[in-house]
Amino acid sequence: MPAPKNVVVIIGCGGMGVAIARQLGSGCSILLADASPAQLENATSTLQQEGYTVDRTETDVSSLDAVEALAKKASQIGPIKTIVHTAGLSPMQALPERIYQVDLLGTANVIDSFLEVATAGTSLVVIASMAGHTIQEALAADFEQHLAISPTGTLLSHPELNTNVYEANTPEARKASPRAYGISKRANILRVQASAAAFGAKGARINSVSPGVISTVMGQRELDGPYGQHIRKIIDDSPAGRIGTASDVVNAVAFLASDEASFITGTDLLVDGGSTSSQTWSKSPGLLSR
Repeated sequence: MPAPKNVVVIIGCGGMGVAIARQLGSGCSILLADASPAQLENATSTLQQEGYTVDRTETDVSSLDAVEALAKKASQIGPIKTIVHTAGLSPMQALPERIYQVDLLGTANVIDSFLEVATAGTSLVVIASMAGHTIQEALAADFEQHLAISPTGTLLSHPELNTNVYEANTPEARKASPRAYGISKRANILRVQASAAAFGAKGARINSVSPGVISTVMGQRELDGPYGQHIRKIIDDSPAGRIGTASDVVNAVAFLASDEASFITGTDLLVDGGSTSSQTWSKSPGLLSR
Protein backbone atom coordinates (compact mmCIF):
# COMPACT_ATOMS: atom_id res chain seq x y z
CA MET A 1 0.00 0.00 0.00
CA PRO A 2 1.55 3.33 -1.07
CA ALA A 3 2.28 5.94 1.57
CA PRO A 4 -0.27 8.76 1.75
CA LYS A 5 0.59 11.94 -0.11
CA ASN A 6 1.57 15.09 1.72
CA VAL A 7 -1.42 17.33 2.39
CA VAL A 8 -1.71 20.98 1.36
CA VAL A 9 -4.58 22.81 3.06
CA ILE A 10 -5.87 26.00 1.44
CA ILE A 11 -8.32 28.00 3.54
CA GLY A 12 -10.11 30.55 1.37
CA CYS A 13 -10.77 29.60 -2.25
CA GLY A 14 -10.79 32.95 -4.01
CA GLY A 15 -8.39 33.73 -6.82
CA MET A 16 -5.43 33.92 -4.47
CA GLY A 17 -6.23 30.61 -2.79
CA VAL A 18 -6.62 28.77 -6.09
CA ALA A 19 -3.37 30.24 -7.43
CA ILE A 20 -1.53 29.09 -4.30
CA ALA A 21 -3.09 25.63 -4.58
CA ARG A 22 -1.78 25.34 -8.14
CA GLN A 23 1.72 26.34 -7.06
CA LEU A 24 1.96 24.07 -4.03
CA GLY A 25 -0.38 21.21 -4.84
CA SER A 26 1.45 19.20 -7.49
CA GLY A 27 1.95 15.64 -6.24
CA CYS A 28 0.06 16.38 -3.01
CA SER A 29 -3.46 15.92 -1.72
CA ILE A 30 -5.13 19.33 -1.65
CA LEU A 31 -7.81 20.04 0.93
CA LEU A 32 -9.82 23.17 0.18
CA ALA A 33 -11.90 25.04 2.76
CA ASP A 34 -14.22 28.00 2.29
CA ALA A 35 -17.41 29.37 3.82
CA SER A 36 -19.03 29.71 0.39
CA PRO A 37 -20.33 26.42 -1.05
CA ALA A 38 -20.40 27.88 -4.56
CA GLN A 39 -16.84 29.18 -4.39
CA LEU A 40 -15.67 25.91 -2.87
CA GLU A 41 -17.33 23.85 -5.60
CA ASN A 42 -15.94 26.07 -8.36
CA ALA A 43 -12.37 25.91 -7.00
CA THR A 44 -12.57 22.14 -6.51
CA SER A 45 -13.90 21.54 -10.02
CA THR A 46 -11.30 23.83 -11.59
CA LEU A 47 -8.35 22.15 -9.87
CA GLN A 48 -9.64 18.63 -10.47
CA GLN A 49 -10.00 19.37 -14.18
CA GLU A 50 -6.36 20.48 -14.14
CA GLY A 51 -5.32 17.10 -12.73
CA TYR A 52 -4.91 17.87 -9.03
CA THR A 53 -6.06 15.56 -6.24
CA VAL A 54 -8.61 17.64 -4.34
CA ASP A 55 -10.99 17.25 -1.42
CA ARG A 56 -13.09 20.01 0.12
CA THR A 57 -14.80 21.01 3.35
CA GLU A 58 -17.21 23.89 3.89
CA THR A 59 -15.70 25.86 6.77
CA ASP A 60 -16.57 29.10 8.55
CA VAL A 61 -13.28 30.07 10.18
CA SER A 62 -15.06 32.11 12.85
CA SER A 63 -16.28 28.78 14.30
CA LEU A 64 -13.59 27.02 16.32
CA ASP A 65 -15.47 23.72 16.05
CA ALA A 66 -15.52 23.99 12.26
CA VAL A 67 -11.79 24.75 12.03
CA GLU A 68 -10.92 21.95 14.46
CA ALA A 69 -12.93 19.54 12.28
CA LEU A 70 -11.03 20.78 9.22
CA ALA A 71 -7.67 20.24 10.91
CA LYS A 72 -8.71 16.75 12.01
CA LYS A 73 -9.81 15.84 8.48
CA ALA A 74 -6.52 17.10 7.05
CA SER A 75 -4.51 14.99 9.49
CA GLN A 76 -6.52 11.91 8.54
CA ILE A 77 -5.77 12.34 4.83
CA GLY A 78 -2.00 12.29 5.31
CA PRO A 79 0.99 14.21 6.67
CA ILE A 80 0.20 17.93 6.66
CA LYS A 81 2.98 19.67 4.75
CA THR A 82 1.52 23.15 4.27
CA ILE A 83 -1.45 25.18 5.45
CA VAL A 84 -2.13 28.52 3.77
CA HIS A 85 -4.80 30.67 5.38
CA THR A 86 -6.11 33.19 2.84
CA ALA A 87 -9.71 33.59 4.06
CA GLY A 88 -10.63 37.12 5.02
CA LEU A 89 -12.98 40.03 4.49
CA SER A 90 -11.96 43.47 3.25
CA PRO A 91 -13.44 46.78 4.49
CA MET A 92 -15.69 46.89 1.42
CA GLN A 93 -17.06 43.42 2.09
CA ALA A 94 -18.15 43.59 5.71
CA LEU A 95 -18.84 45.69 8.78
CA PRO A 96 -16.47 45.73 11.77
CA GLU A 97 -18.16 42.98 13.79
CA ARG A 98 -17.88 40.43 10.99
CA ILE A 99 -14.35 41.54 10.09
CA TYR A 100 -13.29 40.87 13.68
CA GLN A 101 -15.01 37.48 13.63
CA VAL A 102 -13.41 36.31 10.38
CA ASP A 103 -10.12 38.17 10.01
CA LEU A 104 -9.11 38.31 13.68
CA LEU A 105 -10.79 35.40 15.49
CA GLY A 106 -10.81 33.19 12.40
CA THR A 107 -7.05 33.43 12.04
CA ALA A 108 -6.54 32.63 15.72
CA ASN A 109 -8.80 29.58 15.30
CA VAL A 110 -6.71 28.38 12.36
CA ILE A 111 -3.42 28.84 14.21
CA ASP A 112 -4.62 27.04 17.34
CA SER A 113 -6.35 24.19 15.50
CA PHE A 114 -3.49 23.38 13.15
CA LEU A 115 -0.94 23.64 15.94
CA GLU A 116 -2.65 20.59 17.43
CA VAL A 117 -2.07 18.50 14.29
CA ALA A 118 1.27 19.97 13.18
CA THR A 119 4.22 17.61 12.88
CA ALA A 120 7.88 17.98 11.96
CA GLY A 121 8.08 19.79 8.63
CA THR A 122 4.62 21.37 8.75
CA SER A 123 4.50 25.00 7.59
CA LEU A 124 1.60 27.39 8.19
CA VAL A 125 1.46 30.64 6.22
CA VAL A 126 -1.11 33.27 7.15
CA ILE A 127 -2.07 35.94 4.64
CA ALA A 128 -2.10 39.18 6.63
CA SER A 129 -1.88 42.64 5.00
CA MET A 130 0.25 45.74 4.85
CA ALA A 131 -2.68 47.32 6.70
CA GLY A 132 -1.29 45.60 9.78
CA HIS A 133 1.82 47.74 9.38
CA THR A 134 0.25 50.99 8.22
CA ILE A 135 -2.70 51.23 10.62
CA GLN A 136 -2.90 54.92 11.37
CA GLU A 137 -3.11 54.77 15.14
CA ALA A 138 -0.54 53.33 17.52
CA LEU A 139 -2.02 50.44 19.45
CA ALA A 140 -1.39 50.32 23.19
CA ALA A 141 1.08 47.68 24.37
CA ASP A 142 -1.50 45.89 26.51
CA PHE A 143 -3.91 45.75 23.56
CA GLU A 144 -1.24 44.29 21.29
CA GLN A 145 -0.44 41.70 23.95
CA HIS A 146 -4.13 40.80 24.11
CA LEU A 147 -4.26 40.39 20.33
CA ALA A 148 -1.14 38.23 20.36
CA ILE A 149 -1.81 35.76 23.16
CA SER A 150 -5.39 35.98 24.44
CA PRO A 151 -7.27 32.64 24.26
CA THR A 152 -9.74 32.45 21.40
CA GLY A 153 -12.65 32.33 23.83
CA THR A 154 -11.90 35.84 25.11
CA LEU A 155 -10.12 37.32 22.11
CA LEU A 156 -13.01 39.54 21.00
CA SER A 157 -13.87 40.72 24.51
CA HIS A 158 -11.36 43.61 24.65
CA PRO A 159 -12.99 47.08 24.89
CA GLU A 160 -11.07 48.24 21.80
CA LEU A 161 -12.99 45.63 19.80
CA ASN A 162 -16.41 46.74 20.99
CA THR A 163 -18.71 47.21 17.99
CA ASN A 164 -21.75 48.22 20.04
CA VAL A 165 -20.70 51.88 20.00
CA TYR A 166 -22.53 52.34 16.70
CA GLU A 167 -25.59 50.84 15.09
CA ALA A 168 -25.06 48.14 12.51
CA ASN A 169 -24.96 49.09 8.83
CA THR A 170 -24.81 52.83 9.45
CA PRO A 171 -22.33 55.25 7.85
CA GLU A 172 -20.44 55.31 11.15
CA ALA A 173 -20.15 51.53 11.18
CA ARG A 174 -19.00 51.40 7.56
CA LYS A 175 -16.39 54.09 8.22
CA ALA A 176 -15.04 51.94 11.07
CA SER A 177 -14.43 48.94 8.80
CA PRO A 178 -10.91 50.00 7.68
CA ARG A 179 -9.84 50.37 11.33
CA ALA A 180 -11.27 46.94 12.15
CA TYR A 181 -9.42 45.49 9.18
CA GLY A 182 -6.14 47.11 10.18
CA ILE A 183 -6.44 45.92 13.78
CA SER A 184 -7.30 42.40 12.61
CA LYS A 185 -4.32 42.22 10.28
CA ARG A 186 -2.04 43.63 12.97
CA ALA A 187 -3.35 40.87 15.22
CA ASN A 188 -2.53 38.27 12.55
CA ILE A 189 1.10 39.39 12.46
CA LEU A 190 1.39 39.46 16.26
CA ARG A 191 -0.33 36.09 16.67
CA VAL A 192 2.07 34.46 14.22
CA GLN A 193 5.04 35.85 16.13
CA ALA A 194 3.64 34.67 19.46
CA SER A 195 2.92 31.16 18.13
CA ALA A 196 6.34 30.45 16.63
CA ALA A 197 7.77 28.81 19.75
CA ALA A 198 4.84 26.40 20.09
CA PHE A 199 5.13 25.41 16.43
CA GLY A 200 8.88 25.08 16.78
CA ALA A 201 8.45 22.63 19.65
CA LYS A 202 6.81 20.32 17.10
CA GLY A 203 9.42 20.89 14.42
CA ALA A 204 6.95 23.07 12.51
CA ARG A 205 7.04 26.67 11.30
CA ILE A 206 4.59 29.56 11.07
CA ASN A 207 4.92 32.81 9.13
CA SER A 208 2.75 35.49 7.58
CA VAL A 209 2.75 37.35 4.29
CA SER A 210 1.47 40.93 4.15
CA PRO A 211 0.37 41.83 0.62
CA GLY A 212 -0.03 45.41 -0.51
CA VAL A 213 -2.56 46.40 -3.16
CA ILE A 214 -3.03 43.26 -5.26
CA SER A 215 -5.05 42.90 -8.46
CA THR A 216 -7.55 40.33 -7.23
CA VAL A 217 -11.34 40.50 -7.10
CA MET A 218 -11.07 41.80 -3.54
CA GLY A 219 -8.42 44.33 -4.52
CA GLN A 220 -10.43 45.61 -7.47
CA ARG A 221 -13.47 45.98 -5.24
CA GLU A 222 -11.48 48.20 -2.91
CA LEU A 223 -10.19 50.25 -5.85
CA ASP A 224 -13.76 50.80 -7.03
CA GLY A 225 -14.94 51.76 -3.53
CA PRO A 226 -14.87 55.02 -1.56
CA TYR A 227 -11.19 54.63 -0.72
CA GLY A 228 -10.14 53.99 -4.32
CA GLN A 229 -8.45 57.35 -4.82
CA HIS A 230 -6.36 56.88 -1.67
CA ILE A 231 -5.41 53.35 -2.72
CA ARG A 232 -4.35 54.51 -6.19
CA LYS A 233 -2.11 57.12 -4.59
CA ILE A 234 -0.50 54.38 -2.51
CA ILE A 235 0.25 52.48 -5.72
CA ASP A 236 1.57 55.56 -7.54
CA ASP A 237 3.80 56.57 -4.62
CA SER A 238 5.24 53.10 -4.09
CA PRO A 239 8.85 52.38 -5.15
CA ALA A 240 7.60 49.60 -7.46
CA GLY A 241 5.10 51.98 -9.05
CA ARG A 242 2.57 49.29 -9.93
CA ILE A 243 -0.22 47.21 -8.51
CA GLY A 244 0.76 43.76 -7.28
CA THR A 245 -0.27 40.53 -8.95
CA ALA A 246 -1.40 37.25 -7.46
CA SER A 247 1.89 35.74 -8.64
CA ASP A 248 3.83 38.18 -6.46
CA VAL A 249 2.08 36.82 -3.39
CA VAL A 250 2.07 33.19 -4.52
CA ASN A 251 5.85 33.24 -5.00
CA ALA A 252 6.37 34.63 -1.49
CA VAL A 253 4.08 32.00 0.03
CA ALA A 254 5.80 29.22 -1.91
CA PHE A 255 9.19 30.34 -0.61
CA LEU A 256 8.07 30.50 3.02
CA ALA A 257 6.44 27.08 2.71
CA SER A 258 9.54 25.52 1.17
CA ASP A 259 12.52 23.81 2.77
CA GLU A 260 14.67 26.71 1.55
CA ALA A 261 12.96 28.79 4.27
CA SER A 262 13.58 26.25 7.04
CA PHE A 263 15.33 28.87 9.22
CA ILE A 264 12.50 31.39 8.84
CA THR A 265 9.65 31.28 11.35
CA GLY A 266 7.62 33.73 13.40
CA THR A 267 8.10 36.52 10.90
CA ASP A 268 6.10 38.60 8.43
CA LEU A 269 7.08 39.15 4.80
CA LEU A 270 5.81 42.37 3.24
CA VAL A 271 4.90 41.97 -0.44
CA ASP A 272 3.77 45.51 -1.11
CA GLY A 273 6.08 46.99 -3.72
CA GLY A 274 7.69 49.09 -1.01
CA SER A 275 4.47 50.93 -0.13
CA THR A 276 4.90 50.58 3.62
CA SER A 277 8.46 51.87 3.58
CA SER A 278 7.44 54.74 1.32
CA GLN A 279 4.58 55.77 3.62
CA THR A 280 6.79 55.47 6.69
CA TRP A 281 9.50 57.77 5.32
CA SER A 282 7.42 60.09 3.15
CA LYS A 283 7.87 62.90 5.68
CA SER A 284 11.67 62.79 5.43
CA PRO A 285 12.36 64.58 2.11
CA GLY A 286 15.95 65.32 3.06
CA LEU A 287 16.69 61.62 3.39
CA LEU A 288 14.78 60.65 0.26
CA SER A 289 16.48 63.28 -1.89
CA ARG A 290 20.01 61.98 -1.28
